[in-house]
Amino acid sequence: MTSTHIDVGTIDFDALGAWMDTQGLPGGPITGPAPVLGGTQNVMVRFERGGRPYILRRPPVHARSKSNEVLRREARVLAALRGTQVPAPRLVAAQTLREPVFYLMEPVDGFNPSTGLPEPHASDPAIRHRMGLEAAAALAELGRVDPGVLPGFGRPDGFLERQVPRWLKELDSYGELDGYPGPDIPGLRETAAWLTRHLPRAFTPGIMHGDYHFANLMFACDGPRVAAIVDWEMCTIGDPLLDLGWLLATWPSSAGHVPGLPAPQEIVAYYGELSERDMSAVEWYAVMACFKLGIVLEGTHARACAGKAPKDIGDLLHATTLSLFERAREFMGGALS
Repeated sequence: MTSTHIDVGTIDFDALGAWMDTQGLPGGPITGPAPVLGGTQNVMVRFERGGRPYILRRPPVHARSKSNEVLRREARVLAALRGTQVPAPRLVAAQTLREPVFYLMEPVDGFNPSTGLPEPHASDPAIRHRMGLEAAAALAELGRVDPGVLPGFGRPDGFLERQVPRWLKELDSYGELDGYPGPDIPGLRETAAWLTRHLPRAFTPGIMHGDYHFANLMFACDGPRVAAIVDWEMCTIGDPLLDLGWLLATWPSSAGHVPGLPAPQEIVAYYGELSERDMSAVEWYAVMACFKLGIVLEGTHARACAGKAPKDIGDLLHATTLSLFERAREFMGGALS
């Protein structure tokens, strides 16, 4: 959940307090503002007012072109999930009618495992194993939510058919960057052809997180339960099994310091127990996730070749892309069976 190098002095807390008064929230001075550190481009600040803690999420001072729209979508998603069993940050109030868009949510009582494990998690292998299953359970819960709570959100019609052409087009666009020699990715065309041949015939639309992996989960401090799925920037209406594929494609590398997690096959089996979705093509979703994520990461390598990103980061992400395509080959070979 977060942002780096935030200057809380750039936030007009008087204006924020006045807006909070219009929302019927507890009054009084805003105290203890402090940045919430982590990884995304949006600003996250924790503060208290009227004896109640809040997290403010808003665009950076120099907002990206889509910053406000991203936060508008996030606020809409969190509002829709507020009445469900999905573990997500609880939205308090949102200002979406004018820019900058921002919203308030309740702080999550939990930790992110990518930064290390507290006790009892660090010393209890049973808890760590269960954390993996709880990641699958939280995802299955999201997949059960009626997408009708987000009318007009996303384009589910033709969602799966669009994926391979969409990401091959993205890869082709990198050729416009000076200095990028083109993709040197063994298995690229074979993987695209396999995905096209094995495209699932149908799916049941649902809410997708869009970037579901361990680093976007916060776990309860007292056990293995998922306290919140965070960073909903990529959320859409599509095929929720692609979220499962994303979890498998990144498993367990995105889990950081969590030894003893379940094997991918156990994750698939547990999700299948909790979901009514057709799991017969689960390998397709894992391969698709590897394909898409590999191409996304190759974009930074391409920008590095053009001098627009650090070379060491570009090289590292290119190596990650190659490993994702190797993993795709394993999934195509039946590694989840």
